[in-house]
Amino acid sequence: MRYKTIEEYIETICVLEQRNGRAQTGMIASRLGVKPPSITEMLQKLKRQGLIHYESYTGATLTRSGKKMARELMQKHRVIADLLVILGIDRERAETDACEVEHHVSPETLKRLEQFVEFARNDPVTTKSLSCFRLTCQERRLKNQGNE
Repeated sequence: MRYKTIEEYIETICVLEQRNGRAQTGMIASRLGVKPPSITEMLQKLKRQGLIHYESYTGATLTRSGKKMARELMQKHRVIADLLVILGIDRERAETDACEVEHHVSPETLKRLEQFVEFARNDPVTTKSLSCFRLTCQERRLKNQGNE
């Protein structure tokens, strides 16, 4: 089983809190594929760091600091997923891959990616070039499928 990062816990707690009012240990365990004792240990750590409010048997909610972190993580995710879609990756795959990449991108790189996504959306020449790029990729994929 893969180690889950603090960021993954914060994102999961945020989603569950928005959906259910709080994130209970069992819900987090199910969503992350981690055993409940490991969840409890991480929740206690997050509480000590001031990122969540946590009580056994009740669950967790994000503190102000935790909510700020969650907003930043969601923004990071959105930028990366949008970039992948611009490159021609289908939205579902882009969302999945963004979950993996977002935890390893520096703030400087994220800022540049964000600038590129905005530029690519608003510049007609870039939009046309990216459309040609996606079409070329699609043609190559179809050609390769025909050679199999």
